[in-house]
Amino acid sequence: EVQLVESGGGLVRAGGSLRLSCAASGFTFDDYAIGWVRQAPGKEREGVSCISSSDGSTYYADSVKGRFTISRDNAKNTVYLQMNSLKPEDTAVYYCAALEHTIVATIPLPYEYDYWGQGTQVTVSS
Repeated sequence: EVQLVESGGGLVRAGGSLRLSCAASGFTFDDYAIGWVRQAPGKEREGVSCISSSDGSTYYADSVKGRFTISRDNAKNTVYLQMNSLKPEDTAVYYCAALEHTIVATIPLPYEYDYWGQGTQVTVSS
Protein backbone atom coordinates (compact mmCIF):
# COMPACT_ATOMS: atom_id res chain seq x y z
CA GLU A 1 0.00 0.00 0.00
CA VAL A 2 1.35 3.38 -1.02
CA GLN A 3 1.60 5.85 1.85
CA LEU A 4 2.83 9.40 2.16
CA VAL A 5 2.59 10.64 5.72
CA GLU A 6 3.21 14.30 6.48
CA SER A 7 4.13 15.67 9.88
CA GLY A 8 5.49 18.84 11.42
CA GLY A 9 2.68 21.27 10.79
CA GLY A 10 1.36 23.59 13.46
CA LEU A 11 0.75 27.15 14.57
CA VAL A 12 3.61 29.63 14.38
CA ARG A 13 3.96 33.39 14.49
CA ALA A 14 5.00 35.37 11.45
CA GLY A 15 8.75 35.23 11.03
CA GLY A 16 8.96 31.81 12.63
CA SER A 17 10.01 28.46 11.21
CA LEU A 18 8.63 24.97 10.77
CA ARG A 19 10.03 21.81 9.26
CA LEU A 20 7.65 19.46 7.51
CA SER A 21 8.47 15.81 6.96
CA CYS A 22 7.02 13.35 4.48
CA ALA A 23 7.61 9.65 5.11
CA ALA A 24 7.00 7.45 2.08
CA SER A 25 6.34 3.73 1.81
CA GLY A 26 4.83 1.20 -0.57
CA PHE A 27 6.68 2.29 -3.71
CA THR A 28 10.24 2.61 -5.00
CA PHE A 29 11.13 5.96 -3.51
CA ASP A 30 14.22 6.44 -5.69
CA ASP A 31 12.05 6.36 -8.84
CA TYR A 32 9.95 9.34 -7.80
CA ALA A 33 10.27 13.07 -7.64
CA ILE A 34 8.63 14.38 -4.49
CA GLY A 35 6.88 17.69 -4.15
CA TRP A 36 5.00 19.84 -1.68
CA VAL A 37 1.67 21.32 -2.67
CA ARG A 38 -0.41 23.64 -0.50
CA GLN A 39 -4.01 24.66 -0.45
CA ALA A 40 -5.28 27.72 1.37
CA PRO A 41 -8.97 28.10 2.22
CA GLY A 42 -10.98 29.02 -0.86
CA LYS A 43 -7.98 28.71 -3.17
CA GLU A 44 -6.72 26.13 -5.61
CA ARG A 45 -3.81 23.85 -4.85
CA GLU A 46 -0.45 25.48 -5.49
CA GLY A 47 2.83 23.71 -6.14
CA VAL A 48 5.36 24.98 -3.60
CA SER A 49 8.50 22.96 -4.24
CA CYS A 50 9.77 19.76 -5.80
CA ILE A 51 12.95 17.68 -5.65
CA SER A 52 14.16 15.21 -8.22
CA SER A 53 15.52 11.83 -7.24
CA SER A 54 18.30 11.26 -9.74
CA ASP A 55 20.28 14.48 -9.26
CA GLY A 56 18.57 16.15 -6.31
CA SER A 57 17.64 19.19 -8.36
CA THR A 58 15.18 21.46 -6.57
CA TYR A 59 12.51 23.89 -7.66
CA TYR A 60 10.54 26.52 -5.78
CA ALA A 61 7.54 28.72 -6.38
CA ASP A 62 8.46 32.39 -6.52
CA SER A 63 6.35 33.00 -3.42
CA VAL A 64 8.63 30.83 -1.26
CA LYS A 65 12.00 31.14 -2.98
CA GLY A 66 14.72 32.08 -0.53
CA ARG A 67 12.59 31.11 2.48
CA PHE A 68 11.82 27.40 1.97
CA THR A 69 14.29 24.57 1.41
CA ILE A 70 13.36 21.09 0.23
CA SER A 71 15.60 18.08 0.81
CA ARG A 72 15.35 14.31 0.68
CA ASP A 73 16.97 11.38 2.44
CA ASN A 74 16.64 8.40 0.12
CA ALA A 75 17.97 6.06 2.82
CA LYS A 76 15.02 7.01 5.02
CA ASN A 77 12.45 7.43 2.24
CA THR A 78 11.74 10.87 3.62
CA VAL A 79 11.46 14.37 2.20
CA TYR A 80 11.67 17.54 4.25
CA LEU A 81 10.50 21.10 3.75
CA GLN A 82 12.26 23.64 5.93
CA MET A 83 10.14 26.78 6.08
CA ASN A 84 11.72 29.96 7.42
CA SER A 85 10.51 33.55 7.66
CA LEU A 86 6.94 32.35 7.54
CA LYS A 87 4.21 34.77 6.55
CA PRO A 88 0.46 34.71 7.22
CA GLU A 89 -0.07 34.04 3.51
CA ASP A 90 1.77 30.75 3.92
CA THR A 91 -1.19 29.46 5.94
CA ALA A 92 -2.54 26.38 4.19
CA VAL A 93 -2.79 22.62 4.27
CA TYR A 94 0.51 21.28 2.98
CA TYR A 95 0.48 18.04 1.02
CA CYS A 96 3.34 15.79 0.08
CA ALA A 97 3.01 14.24 -3.39
CA ALA A 98 4.98 11.80 -5.54
CA LEU A 99 5.51 11.82 -9.30
CA GLU A 100 6.93 8.81 -11.13
CA HIS A 101 9.88 10.57 -12.73
CA THR A 102 13.41 10.51 -11.41
CA ILE A 103 14.02 14.02 -12.65
CA VAL A 104 11.81 17.01 -13.27
CA ALA A 105 12.60 20.33 -14.92
CA THR A 106 10.08 22.45 -13.06
CA ILE A 107 7.44 22.20 -10.35
CA PRO A 108 4.79 19.76 -11.57
CA LEU A 109 1.19 20.85 -11.74
CA PRO A 110 -0.86 19.31 -8.94
CA TYR A 111 -2.81 17.02 -11.29
CA GLU A 112 0.44 15.48 -12.54
CA TYR A 113 1.28 13.79 -9.24
CA ASP A 114 0.61 10.07 -8.84
CA TYR A 115 0.31 9.79 -5.08
CA TRP A 116 -0.74 12.14 -2.29
CA GLY A 117 -0.49 12.32 1.46
CA GLN A 118 -3.31 13.38 3.74
CA GLY A 119 -1.91 16.83 4.42
CA THR A 120 -0.74 18.77 7.45
CA GLN A 121 -2.06 22.16 8.55
CA VAL A 122 0.29 25.12 8.76
CA THR A 123 -1.08 28.27 10.34
CA VAL A 124 0.94 31.47 10.54
CA SER A 125 -0.40 34.20 12.79
CA SER A 126 0.38 37.86 12.28
